[in-house]
Amino acid sequence: MKFAVYGATGMVGSQIVAEALTRGHQVTAVSHSGKTVEGTTSAAADLTDISAYRKLAAENDVVVLSIPPSRTGEDHQAFIDAHEEISETLVPARLFVVGGAGATEIDGVRLVDTPGFPEAYMPEARTMGTVLDFYTSASGLDWTMLAPAPEIAPGPATGSIVLGNDSPAGERVSTGDFAVAALDEIEDPKHLHRRFTVASA
Repeated sequence: MKFAVYGATGMVGSQIVAEALTRGHQVTAVSHSGKTVEGTTSAAADLTDISAYRKLAAENDVVVLSIPPSRTGEDHQAFIDAHEEISETLVPARLFVVGGAGATEIDGVRLVDTPGFPEAYMPEARTMGTVLDFYTSASGLDWTMLAPAPEIAPGPATGSIVLGNDSPAGERVSTGDFAVAALDEIEDPKHLHRRFTVASA
């Protein structure tokens, strides 16, 4: 398959690129700078550039969005607006969105709304909750969102993962395990039009 991966040089996106290449897929590595990533075709594009998104979605089988909202205190409105427009843009490619743990749920309550949730992560969690709502309301778009365990950190694939639905599947996940779950789903879809979760076993 042909992939376009936004955020291809990031902590999670780079692992998804590496896993896709290992499995023999063709990858266009999309980043703000258009940085060259070995084994891929590079492209410079911002999430807010919907014309570039349409072009990439026409040229690839799958578009992966692995871009978190800003964690430096910047306003998230442009990020939110971009996802809203993407959720309303019908394209031939399947859309795979890297979600956030803070918007996952326990007994129907999002983690961000539970006691003790770290205040520093609240803006990102609320933004990703809004983004999820856009996609769950979308019509005619083939999308899937994968959310990590509450703790995600760089690390190799362990060979053992646990999947969940809207609730965290465990306490932590390595970026390698996350990438394996992402590619497994893309190659053999089982969660179309919904969000699921992954943790390292």
